[in-house]
Amino acid sequence: MATGDSSTHWTVILDAAGGGVKAREEFVQRYSLAIGAYLGARWKGSPLRAEIEDAVQEIFIECFKDGGVLTRAEPGRKGGFRAFLYGVARNVARRAEERWQTRAAEPRMPSGFDTAGTEEPSSRAFDRAWAQGLMRQATQLQKERANAGGEASQRRVELLRLRFTDGLPIRDIADRWDMKPTQVQYEYKCAREEFHAALIDVIRKHDADGDPATECARLLGLLAS
Repeated sequence: MATGDSSTHWTVILDAAGGGVKAREEFVQRYSLAIGAYLGARWKGSPLRAEIEDAVQEIFIECFKDGGVLTRAEPGRKGGFRAFLYGVARNVARRAEERWQTRAAEPRMPSGFDTAGTEEPSSRAFDRAWAQGLMRQATQLQKERANAGGEASQRRVELLRLRFTDGLPIRDIADRWDMKPTQVQYEYKCAREEFHAALIDVIRKHDADGDPATECARLLGLLAS
């Protein structure tokens, strides 16, 4: 998998469109969660739920085939790549539903289903999974920058892990590191600022024309809801 700042924006997308094997592997790893979440919410309680995995693969085929939709993705597109990929997922989902409705009209096939009212919750599921993906990219970017920044930067990354993954309070971390709580609190503030900067950069590289601060607040709101 590619790493570094170059892997956090359109380089991966454009390389994948051009047939790059590693770029396509990273593309699938990066965006399959959001696509699967969208389909899972759209087809919740429907017969098509059993076909989510096949539909995810169909979406990637649409992206990667010769002359596929990914060749039409470009930086500066309104809504960024999130809106582009969401549109692709929605179109493939509708085709799958049309095929199912055709089969459902045949004898001995299960009845059709109604997707009315599913678009909004499906969109939220897509956006929430998309936000989680960007958070992971920002975490990776912060780690890469910390590795280049030295021990103090690396410790701040570890501080975020202890605080958010392990759920340790500042006082316990201070005891573990034999530091004053005020010192750890200051390092925690710096660590959060570094993560925020990484997240802003990841957002900017996905949607160069959007307002990264506004999008950052939206993503954090999605994850908090």
